[in-house]
Amino acid sequence: MSITLDGIRADDVELSNEEITRYSRHLIMPEVTLVGQKRLKAASVLCVGTGGLGSPVALYLAAAGVGRIGLVDYDVVEANNLQRQIIHGTSTIGSLKVESARERMLDVNPHIEVAVHNELFTSENALELAAPYDIIIDGTDNFPTRYLVNDVCVLQGKPNIYGSIFRFEGQAAVFWSQHGPCYRCLFPEPPPPGLVPSCAEGGVLGILPGTIGTIQSTEAIKLIIGIGEPLIGKLLLYDALEMSLDEVRLKKNPDCVICGANPTVTEPIDYEQFCGMPLHDHEEEQGAAGEGWDITVADLKSRFDGGEKFRLVDVREDFEWDIVHLPQAELIPMGDLPARLSELASTDEYVLMCRTGVRSAQMLPLLVGAGITRVKNLKGGIRAWATEIDPDLPIY
Repeated sequence: MSITLDGIRADDVELSNEEITRYSRHLIMPEVTLVGQKRLKAASVLCVGTGGLGSPVALYLAAAGVGRIGLVDYDVVEANNLQRQIIHGTSTIGSLKVESARERMLDVNPHIEVAVHNELFTSENALELAAPYDIIIDGTDNFPTRYLVNDVCVLQGKPNIYGSIFRFEGQAAVFWSQHGPCYRCLFPEPPPPGLVPSCAEGGVLGILPGTIGTIQSTEAIKLIIGIGEPLIGKLLLYDALEMSLDEVRLKKNPDCVICGANPTVTEPIDYEQFCGMPLHDHEEEQGAAGEGWDITVADLKSRFDGGEKFRLVDVREDFEWDIVHLPQAELIPMGDLPARLSELASTDEYVLMCRTGVRSAQMLPLLVGAGITRVKNLKGGIRAWATEIDPDLPIY
C-alpha cells in the first residue's frame, strides 16, 4: 500500500520546457505523470553523509528532479574514497565533500537547489538542520549518527530512509514511526564498542553502496510521489556474493523509548556516550589506546634508530601484510592472538600495530590480562608510518 508524504505543495509548481524534455521518461509513466514530477520538484530531502551511500543517493535524487537537496558532511575528498564514492572525482581530491558533491549534482541537473552544510550532524544542530526537509536519508557509517538521525525523524514525524553496508552485505529500510517501527524498535541498544568493524577497518565492495544507495533514493522517490509499497516495517537484506535479497518483517515496539506509548527520549541525547564511540567515522584518527599506552611513529623510529630491544607485533590479516609491512614487524593476526599468547614472554617489551591503531588498541587488554604489561600501541598504525616516516610506502 502506497503512502504519500503530506506537506508537499505542488499546486503552484511549474515545469519549464527544458524540464519537460529532461524528465520526459518520467512524465510518460502513468505512475508518475506531470503531477508526480511536480511533487518531486516541490519536495526536499536531506542527505546525511556524502560518502559511499550518499553519493548514489544524491546523484539520483538530483537526476530525478527533487527540487531541494541538502547535504551534511564535514570531510574532504581523499583518494581512497574514489573506489566507491562516485559523486567525487580525482579533480576534487582535497575539496570539501559537500562542495564536490554539489558541483557534480548541479552538473547533472542545474534545475535543482543544493544546500550544503559543512559540519557534523550533532545533537546540537540536528533538529535545526532537519527541520526544512520532508525526508531524511541516512548515509552514515557510525552508530551514534544512526541513532541521532532516527530520533530526529521520530521527533519531527519524518521518514528516515536507512542504509547500511559492510564488505559484501547491505541493508535498507524506511523507519517512519507514524506508520511503523523506528530504528530503535529494531536496535534498542547499540552493539558494544569495537564489536562491529567499520568499512574503514573491514572494507567494502565498491559497487555495494551503489546498490543500497539507489534503493534508498528509490524509496524517497516513491514516498514523494506516493506510489508503490515502501520499505516500512521491512528490513531488506542484500548479499552481493550470493546475489540474494531477503526481507525481514519488523514490528513496532510498544515499549520503544522514543516512539512507544510512554517515550523517555524526548529530545536528542549524548549519542557518543550512549554508543561508546565518536560521532563520526574517522576511525583512522581514533584508536588511541589512551595516555601512557600509545607510542607515536616518531618515537618508534627513534627506538629503531637507537637499537632498543622490543618486539613489534602486527595484528593485521595476512592479506594486508602482503600489501605493505615493516621489516622489523612480526605478523600475528588479531584473530590468532589469543591462541598464541604463549609465544609472548611477559618479560619482553611489545609494540602492537595495525592499519590505523584501532585493532591493535583493542588487543592491549588481552595482553595486559595475560600479564604482559610492557606493551604499547602504535598510534595511527602503518598509515601514520607511511605518512610521517616513509612516504615511499603505499597507503591503503
